[in-house]
Amino acid sequence: MITNPYPGKFIVFEGLDGSGTTTQANLLFKYLKKQGKKVYLTGEPTRSLIGGLIEGQISGDWKSTPECLQLLFTADRAHHLEKGIIPLLKKGITVICIRYILSTLAYGNLDIKDEKWLMTINKKFIWPDITFLLKVSPKICIQRIKKERFHKELFEKEEKLKGVYKNYLK
Repeated sequence: MITNPYPGKFIVFEGLDGSGTTTQANLLFKYLKKQGKKVYLTGEPTRSLIGGLIEGQISGDWKSTPECLQLLFTADRAHHLEKGIIPLLKKGITVICIRYILSTLAYGNLDIKDEKWLMTINKKFIWPDITFLLKVSPKICIQRIKKERFHKELFEKEEKLKGVYKNYLK
């Protein structure tokens, strides 16, 4: 991993699906904006072509191997950094991102069980200046998901979230 060499701050929110990462990122974004700061809110997977492939697999529209999914996440992240995050950081803009490399390690390690490989495919990317990990129990996350969504995604089962939770805490 590479330390952020740019003047802008890179802030990431991580946590289980249903933990409140989007809510907290939005709150920080609005707060910083109100303070007159230059700030940009983004997330992964992106809304790019690659992000669309990822969303398709997560929602169950198509299936591939866990390795393929993680390579898609890595390609999406590389594109996201090159075209979005780094140009903003270079301009001194604070970037808030919902999910990043820790999601790869926590979710990806469920099926692949090769943390070294997951780190290797992400090693050329910048590390956030700060990462907030929202520690919310899988049980509460599932309750929130059931209340807020019409369908469950690939990782939105309590047993899977328990495994992801353990991976986040490593």
